[in-house]
Amino acid sequence: MGSIAFSWDLLDTSFIIDVRSEIEFDKGHIPGAVNIPILNTEERKIVGTTFKQAGQKHAILKGLELTGPHLSKRLKQAVKLVENKENIVIHCWRGGMRSSFFAYLMEFFGLKVTIIKGGYKSYRHQVIKSFEVNYNFSILGGMTGSGKTHILHELDKKAATIIDLECLANHRGSSFGALGRGKQPSQEQFENNLSYQLIRTNKKNSWLEDESRTVGARIIPEGIWNQMRQAPHYFLDKTFELRLDQIMEDYGAFSKEDLQFCMDRISKRLGPQHAKKAINHIEVGELREAFSIALIYYDKTYTYQKEIHPLGKKFQIECKSKNNSQIAKHLFDLSNGK
Repeated sequence: MGSIAFSWDLLDTSFIIDVRSEIEFDKGHIPGAVNIPILNTEERKIVGTTFKQAGQKHAILKGLELTGPHLSKRLKQAVKLVENKENIVIHCWRGGMRSSFFAYLMEFFGLKVTIIKGGYKSYRHQVIKSFEVNYNFSILGGMTGSGKTHILHELDKKAATIIDLECLANHRGSSFGALGRGKQPSQEQFENNLSYQLIRTNKKNSWLEDESRTVGARIIPEGIWNQMRQAPHYFLDKTFELRLDQIMEDYGAFSKEDLQFCMDRISKRLGPQHAKKAINHIEVGELREAFSIALIYYDKTYTYQKEIHPLGKKFQIECKSKNNSQIAKHLFDLSNGK
């Protein structure tokens, strides 16, 4: 079996099998990798305890004892997945025993495989390094309800390069941002996904939404955050009513229980009287009135954040309509000097 140093090309050219335990995989993995654990989470704990108490040889024997009954099933799973695949790559945490053992099994079965030198650890090193590279960003800003995400995706349709941080974080960024979304990825996986997107931009001008440092519970890496602060900022100037229309479109279909829960989360910042009034509006179906109260709060927050986090060169984009496609075209042309 051969081995290869990690390179970003592997993500697009290879079928990657991650043989670490499920808990390791869930914490963070190479985007697109498939998990076939040699030792599951519980088995790995047992082997680790054996290693500490009795040493490496006993740990190896314990590992073989635990995996033996499952090896046939795991090998069959791998063989089925790699059918008609080329460039099969395997890794564990450090490119050690687990990946070598499974690679041996697959080669014994007649498949040609390669191990990533240094395993997942070497990949994570490259992820961290990618956040210190200089990129070319354009920041799409605007107060809450400006339709930034919608316009970002319209830019994508016009062949602009985008990085959707909210999609990567699986959160829209506000108190209401988790509505309609599942669980957020781990911080490590968020970084892995972001790094892959950054590398794929090939340093071309890339559009990102103006975000706070955190998107839900996920934190934008410092190197990228600092570059976002210094990048050209295109501010979408939309009226309060147009933004309220967008919020109604984005969140108006959710249940009153969900909306009241989200409103209650910002009750201290809204002020008890305003929060109670907004929650009561939701209770009787007066969503526009409720969102209006929240929007006033978010406008103040946005203004404050811009004062303490000054941005790079600013462009004011007056938006008189809801036509996000037209706005995106204007932005695309402006950023390309047209």
